[in-house]
Formats: sequence, C-alpha cells, structure tokens
Amino acid sequence: MAVTLHVCITCRAGQTIPEGEPTPGARLRDAIVETGVPDGVKLVPVECLSACSQGCSVALSAPGRWAYVYGRLSEANARDVVAGAAAYAAAPDGLVPWRSRPEIFRKQSLARIPPMTALPEAAE
Repeated sequence: MAVTLHVCITCRAGQTIPEGEPTPGARLRDAIVETGVPDGVKLVPVECLSACSQGCSVALSAPGRWAYVYGRLSEANARDVVAGAAAYAAAPDGLVPWRSRPEIFRKQSLARIPPMTALPEAAE
C-alpha cells in the first residue's frame, strides 16, 4: 500500500516572491526530491493544503491509516520530512510512536485525521 506525501508547492510562507521565482513550497519539494523520496512513498505536489498561515506544509496519508498535516516547514527540513515519511510508511496504521518521529513532526503537527472507513449502507 503506497504512502502519499503531498507537498504544497504554492506556499509562499508569508514572503513576497518575485515573478518567475520558485515559492518556498516548491523549494521544499525540490529539496525533498534531492534528499531522496523513501521507498513506498509517492511524492505528490499540490497547489494548496489550506495551511497558508502556517508556512510551508506537507501531508502524509495512505488508505486505512491515520493522516497527518505538518506546517511551519522550509527546505532546510527536507531531511526530517523524508525521515518522517519513511517512519510513516513503516507504520501499518500510520501511528508512528512519538519518540520515533523527527522533532519537526512532534512539534509542527497541524492536524491528525482518522482513517477513512467504509460508510454503512444508508437506511431505506
């Protein structure tokens, strides 16, 4: 089961970006690619994670697992994001033990979302 690492590439992290320059979110994505995406993790750039006031953000998700959104990130955090994604990929339910998470994932979590489950059939 593949894990998806979404990276908001439109994030400006509160900065004014000159026309044609990459956004901080795009630079974070590029730094993650340069660091190396872990096996079993698919990197997907997205145009918004609606965490605009929280700096650069990423989300980790997989079917049947808890999902997480992390913010206040920059390209300097790429190595920790990759380590956190690898730990998430290794956790069957998405719950990585707190002490096993990179520090940025312990301190900069914006949301934890329960796994999607099949909805019961609608009553007739």
